[in-house]
Amino acid sequence: MDHPAPIRRALISVSDKTGLDALAQALAARGVEVLSTGGTAAELRAAGLDVREVAEVTEFPEMLDGRVKTLHPRVHGGLLARRADPAHAEAMATHGIPAIDLLVVNLYPFEATVARNAEYAECVEMIDIGGPAMIRAGAKNHADVTVLTDPADYPAFLEEIEAQGGATTLAFRKRLALAAFGRTAAYDAAVSGWLAHALAEPAPPVRAVAGRLAQPLRYGENPHQRAAFYVDGSDRPGVATARQLQGKALSYNNINDTDAAFELVSEFAGEAAHAGGATCVIVKHANPCGVAKGDTPRDAYQRAFDCDRTSAYGGIVALNRRLDGPAAAAICEIFTEVVIAPAADEAALEHFAVRPNLRLLLTGGLADPAAPGLTVRQVAGGLLMQDRDAGLLDEAALRVVTKRVPTPAERADLLFAWKVAKHVKSNAIVYARGGATVGIGAGQMSRVDSTRIAARKAEDMAANLGLQESPARGAVVASDAFFPFADGLVAAAEAGATAVIQPGGSLRDAEVIAAADERGIAMLFTGQRHFRH
Repeated sequence: MDHPAPIRRALISVSDKTGLDALAQALAARGVEVLSTGGTAAELRAAGLDVREVAEVTEFPEMLDGRVKTLHPRVHGGLLARRADPAHAEAMATHGIPAIDLLVVNLYPFEATVARNAEYAECVEMIDIGGPAMIRAGAKNHADVTVLTDPADYPAFLEEIEAQGGATTLAFRKRLALAAFGRTAAYDAAVSGWLAHALAEPAPPVRAVAGRLAQPLRYGENPHQRAAFYVDGSDRPGVATARQLQGKALSYNNINDTDAAFELVSEFAGEAAHAGGATCVIVKHANPCGVAKGDTPRDAYQRAFDCDRTSAYGGIVALNRRLDGPAAAAICEIFTEVVIAPAADEAALEHFAVRPNLRLLLTGGLADPAAPGLTVRQVAGGLLMQDRDAGLLDEAALRVVTKRVPTPAERADLLFAWKVAKHVKSNAIVYARGGATVGIGAGQMSRVDSTRIAARKAEDMAANLGLQESPARGAVVASDAFFPFADGLVAAAEAGATAVIQPGGSLRDAEVIAAADERGIAMLFTGQRHFRH
């Protein structure tokens, strides 16, 4: 039965004081007795409210620098006691335990403290103990107790007690209990994750991850799959932290593809402020179909679009610098799902405004490709976790393994193609020429198939642009992992490639090198691979 539970007494203890005065005033207007502690009590008194100190109820002072104040039977008994249980009621009367009907608690700002790189000892002091204990107690007893852990829920609570004459329904309390346990779980996950990082522990015995709901999604990859988007609270620029200026709500696939596009374009963050350093990435189904540099954002976009005009339709566009009017005008010439960039000028916004369904995301900056992070993938019965691929190429470690050394122009294209290959699904092959991709082969079961598909893409590009020959002729090739046989390299040479960059490390490296020398191809070994499955 969804019986209303009246609010007669509330305990309020919050770090985030947002909305506190309005909430407390509404409670006081209904004659609710307010218990509080420390800074919260002072804030409420300053607002003219009558507040009873928790220490008065417990008859025990705050101690140990405030570490102990609510850990007491008269607090937890008031939260955990079942109101309809005669034995519980008798125990409360015997021990002078007042029933607490409403708990308003948000926790010490541990995540914010860690985010500003505070010292270890300060982070430890921001680990809340009493708050989570009270939240869990109240949420467990949601049959009788209402628990508020987020100021965003205050307006709904005030509407509820207005509608219910100063009470809350069981359905409402259940929803708040769900949020409460989610908050304490996320808090504990943040603490354990921080400690694992502080100890440089790559595989703690138990690993927890958590996220806060950013938006429910209509469906997942397919309409029969339910889905939602959660954010982890980090400040890394990207799809999760971007500001959406226009367009429909992002879908599951939009979010996944936009993340892929922005992470790739962020590989070129160091070039964004330099002349000629504009870079554009166009992604379709989580793989780049065109990546190019240009003197301006429009030039970079046009060159990326020309790489694969067919796949670019309905794709995701990411740029590494401010969007301007000419770039926006070019992007608007075809159907584009999402555009993401650090910023956009007024002329760009005017062009996009005529495409109201186009989703425009501004991030305020680019992501650091070398920053540490964690990727998580669910498998049957478990979770696979690993460091995010933050590996950057050490140019000093590059080895020329062929008789011919790459020319300066080839070397520049090899480094460009290598960055792109890092973000292409394995097996990944990228042909590039003049700071632009001209053919990309992705996700094939054999590397030679990816090589041939990339070459065919280059032929398609030639047909679309009316070129006399495939742009793969004179291009360089990047491979995300070593060539297990010489056949992939031979296929690249047959397509017209002149230089290759790959990790090396195959048992048949000597055969691959010999095949390259036989065809006059220059080749670099990186000693590092970038599988992306």
